[in-house]
Amino acid sequence: MGKVTGFLEIDRQVAKYQPASDRIRHFREFTIPMSDQEVQKQAARCMDCGIPYCHGPTGCPVHNQIPDWNDLVYNNNWEAAIQNLHSTNNFPEFTGRVCPAPCEEACTLNLEDTPVAIKTVEQAIADKAYELGFIRPQPATVHTGKKVAIVGSGPAGMAAAQQLGRAGHDVHLYERESKPGGLLRYGIPDFKMEKNFIDRRVEQMKGEGVTFHCGVNVGVDVKVEQLLSDCDAVLYCGGSETPREAGIPGIELAGVHDAMPYLVQQNKRVGRENIDSVGWASDPILAGAKHVVVVGGGDTASDCVGTAFRQGAVKVTQLDIRPQPPEKEDKLAVWPFWATKMRTSSSQAEGAIREFQVATLEFVGEDGVLTGVKCCEVDERRKPIAGTEFIIKADLAFIAIGFSGPFKDSVLKELDGKLTLNTDRRGSTNVVANDRDYKTSVDKFWTAGDVRRGQSLVVWAIREGRQAARAIDEALMGSTVLPR
Repeated sequence: MGKVTGFLEIDRQVAKYQPASDRIRHFREFTIPMSDQEVQKQAARCMDCGIPYCHGPTGCPVHNQIPDWNDLVYNNNWEAAIQNLHSTNNFPEFTGRVCPAPCEEACTLNLEDTPVAIKTVEQAIADKAYELGFIRPQPATVHTGKKVAIVGSGPAGMAAAQQLGRAGHDVHLYERESKPGGLLRYGIPDFKMEKNFIDRRVEQMKGEGVTFHCGVNVGVDVKVEQLLSDCDAVLYCGGSETPREAGIPGIELAGVHDAMPYLVQQNKRVGRENIDSVGWASDPILAGAKHVVVVGGGDTASDCVGTAFRQGAVKVTQLDIRPQPPEKEDKLAVWPFWATKMRTSSSQAEGAIREFQVATLEFVGEDGVLTGVKCCEVDERRKPIAGTEFIIKADLAFIAIGFSGPFKDSVLKELDGKLTLNTDRRGSTNVVANDRDYKTSVDKFWTAGDVRRGQSLVVWAIREGRQAARAIDEALMGSTVLPR
């Protein structure tokens, strides 16, 4: 819990950023790390709150034991802190960078708008552990003779692979792209998380016996039926990658794109890879010297904003159909749950113009090329208000309104008619499996992550991968020591 009176004596601080004028000139991370002593002071603010909502179920999806490792950091015991953190989270250096930190929303000190800097401390623990050599392969001492295939190497697939490999199974992880990581590598921009952190984990997992098969599109290059025949279990962690259909007239104009092909392309450029990619457009999409409009108000839209600025966009406008939220939430009404309030991402703070309560009516153009985006204001029911139409100049527009499920041209196509799917109220198609055993309607076939629950956070994917690994281990061996 840190220092008992720390929250009374120490002000909240988080890591600072490079100035926007500097950071938009590169694609590297721009957070300025805090010193060990500064991190320890922030850990000391963790109070003896009685019921620590921060570590679940309202706070952390993986149930990080936050008060415990805050106390260990405060007492300068970094090795025990990373051991504790790893007991619930395989990849704290990922979540410490890209998680929106629902734990901080649930912190008791958030009632005073000064929550413990949990995310900052978590990242510091992981980075310090690498610096001190505490993160090493942990290969199994006993091998079970069981073979498990995992389809998809995003956070769910990687977490499951590591857990099952440490349990002694022969784990084979299949990835459609040329490198592991899924949308951790190809969706999240490098300025939010550089990819050497994924590479380090891949090397650790190889040392634990996990075999990576990259450039293999399961369902096309290798049949699912073959994996089911060769393996004792198959876990499908294909993610949610199909863009949600916008239904906006003019979407066929040159210059209008879904968000993910744009982000994948730029991540491949930064990683010095060929931008040709399975499932994504391969024609170059660049924002240099252009007026850019981003349709959508979520993280993917924000990533498009930051990427466009770094490519040299003249102007970036972000359209959100939701009303502008209040600056502060009513704590007594929503705490310890995630609150709807005005939030400004680092990318938006780099100069984006944000339009709220605005609907995108049409993409307009000349000779088949985008020239503008026709918009209008909407009422509280998101219905257009007559007479409020206006046009925003645009040379490039990105649609970032979410995802409707996994790609349907590989695994789902092969298992069509055998795999039970569910379509939710927003039209997303997910593979049906519960969150206890993660079994699908196909024998020996499990599923976890966004492909099961729909688009979500990295931390939820890690949780599902860990839980699915436990379920598979128990099914294969009759019992398991893997944590849930």
